[in-house]
Amino acid sequence: MKLILASSSPRRAEILRDAGMSFTVMSSAVDETPIPGESPNEYVHRLACAKAELVAARSIGPTIVIGADTVVVLDGQIIGKPRTAEDARRTLQLLSGRTHSVVTGVTLIRLPDAERRGFVETTQVQFSAISTEEIARYLATDEPYDKAGAYAIQGRAGRYIPRVEGCYFNVVGMPVARLWQELTALGWSDEFGD
Repeated sequence: MKLILASSSPRRAEILRDAGMSFTVMSSAVDETPIPGESPNEYVHRLACAKAELVAARSIGPTIVIGADTVVVLDGQIIGKPRTAEDARRTLQLLSGRTHSVVTGVTLIRLPDAERRGFVETTQVQFSAISTEEIARYLATDEPYDKAGAYAIQGRAGRYIPRVEGCYFNVVGMPVARLWQELTALGWSDEFGD
């Protein structure tokens, strides 16, 4: 049985590789426009399903497809990836000195029987108060620009995060322990890539 990651995220692929999973990557670009009134949990669940379905429709043979989407949530509002440096600056100012949530939706589709499993994982992240100068230095690294919430916990921004409640890997983009439980429930067996 093949494992396909329906995501072009290098961070998700790295998490799976580091966990010893053998997989291939298939891109799954979907419209990520939120639906009015949609909660963050509903949003990530919908996008994870859409990504998995798109790749499952193009897959052949015994396969498990993994779709995922991650967002940062502050005061109940989704904070997406910054589009500009000013957008990233505003986002980091909002997060400074506060605790926010990182929410990831994951959908697995097993083929050929189309059996599905899905879940939403939430992690609380405490962000230290950071100065205007620190934000400017961080923006100059180019690290924030393709990340939800404008930061990478596994990178330079880790110095500003004193506390995480929940799955660290969820903040990076894939709650790997929960994913493993769901994969094994679908019959996946891959002992450290052997």
